[in-house]
Amino acid sequence: MPEMADATRTTWQRGPVTVYFGEKSGKYPDGNQVLVRGSDTLVAFDTPQVANHIGPALDAADLVILGHVHEDHMAGLHRLPKALVQVHEADLDAARSWPGLSRHYGYPPQVLDDLRRKIEVDFHYRPRPDATGYADGQVWELGGVRVRAVHLPGHTAGHCVLRVEPQGIAFIGDFDLSSFGPYYGDATSSLTDFRRSLQRLADLPASVWITSHHKGVIDDQAQFDALLQAFAGRIDEREARLLQMLAAGPQSLEQLVGQRLLYPPEASDLWVGCAEARSISQHLDELIADGRVLRTDDSRFALAAR
Repeated sequence: MPEMADATRTTWQRGPVTVYFGEKSGKYPDGNQVLVRGSDTLVAFDTPQVANHIGPALDAADLVILGHVHEDHMAGLHRLPKALVQVHEADLDAARSWPGLSRHYGYPPQVLDDLRRKIEVDFHYRPRPDATGYADGQVWELGGVRVRAVHLPGHTAGHCVLRVEPQGIAFIGDFDLSSFGPYYGDATSSLTDFRRSLQRLADLPASVWITSHHKGVIDDQAQFDALLQAFAGRIDEREARLLQMLAAGPQSLEQLVGQRLLYPPEASDLWVGCAEARSISQHLDELIADGRVLRTDDSRFALAAR
């Protein structure tokens, strides 16, 4: 039977890899904690909120490898002040300081002020000025097991898959295979890169896939392929929805944001409006480049005549 996390399970283990599932299989604002134990080194992949409930098994970690930087992936770092923290070089400034994280998000000052207060309380946010960078292809030898970074940007500029070798277990981070679909709503996010990374992820050799959120552990190739196809398909669904919005006539970005392309109308998180604007803008850029949408003289967007 295919293996996937469910609400009744708290851990999963195979060889050197242990997964501690967050609430609702790591649904945001929680996440799934991965620990990899070699004979020489204990490594944590990210530190989501569930990290604050694990205890000594996590506190013994020598190294934290962040697959990318967002508040929900740093929620347990305060427990590991002496551990080495490494993050892909494109996300490094975001891990080291609040100004770096602010640029990473790219939100207006008022939103950032409110967000900082929120994540300091809800996610125990503390910058890690001691963090160091790694590059695509970085390998960590842990003693009898190794970890390899595969740079697959789009969600953030530095988003990486962390592959445990030789077991073929891939921590795929925020390729979370959720029904929400890909998130590319921040300043360092890229829809173009996300499309490319999804294609590369489909061909990445692995036999087990672990997501930061929602699905948990998947060990069936056919199931993974189906989930990934549906996840990637959300991008095209959003594009079709945006074209439907514009079919009603020329509209400003503000008007399009008000109709919500990504989030349900009732969503009220601080970043929703910013993420909608950033995501819609990227879709519009693609559609303009493809000749299907044009920008009017009054800075609105309209379907191009066919």
